[in-house]
Amino acid sequence: MNATEISIAMIAEDILAKEFTRVVNHYYPSVGELLQNCHVKVITCFWGRPARRLQYIGIYCADEMLPQVQSQKDVLREIADNMGLVQVVCMNADRLLRDPLSTLKQNNPRLWLELNWVAAS
Repeated sequence: MNATEISIAMIAEDILAKEFTRVVNHYYPSVGELLQNCHVKVITCFWGRPARRLQYIGIYCADEMLPQVQSQKDVLREIADNMGLVQVVCMNADRLLRDPLSTLKQNNPRLWLELNWVAAS
C-alpha cells in the first residue's frame, strides 16, 4: 500500500465514522447526545488466513461516560451491523492517556490530542 492508498483509506474511515454518528443522532437522539462527548473512530484490522479486512467502531470516552455509553451498546451494535461494520468497542480515553508504555502520542498525535479533549470534557 502506498501513501495515496493509505490516505484514501483514512479518509474513507473518517467519512464512515461521521456517517455512523449522523445515523445515531437521527434515529436515537439521546444516544447521539452521549456520543457528542466521545471520539468515534472506524478501526480497520486484518484477521485470518487469508487475511480478511474487518472494520469496527471504536468509541473513546471519558471514565465517567463509559458506563452510560456501554449501556447503549446494543443500539450502537445494531447500527454498526446495518452499516457493514463488525463490532462496537468502547475504550476508556483516560486510561489510554495515562498508560506509561503508550506510544500513541508519537504514532498518532491527532488522536492523542482528541483523546485529551475527550478526557477533559
